[in-house]
Amino acid sequence: MNQKRACIYPKDIQRITGRSERYGRKLLNDIKNFLDKEPHQFVTVDEFSDYSGIHVDIVNEYIKD
Repeated sequence: MNQKRACIYPKDIQRITGRSERYGRKLLNDIKNFLDKEPHQFVTVDEFSDYSGIHVDIVNEYIKD
C-alpha cells in the first residue's frame, strides 16, 4: 500500500518553491499563525495547499518518498 505523508516540512517547501529552507520554515510559521495553531502542531498538505494556492496534486508530486 502506497502511503503519503500527511504533513509538510520546510525541505518540501524548498523543493516546491525553489526558495531556501529558511523561507520554508518562515512560511510554515506564517501558516501556523494564520490557522491559530500551536508551535508543536504540524501543517498538513491540504492546509499548505489552501494557503499557498498550489493545487494539492502538485504538492503531492513533490513530496513523494
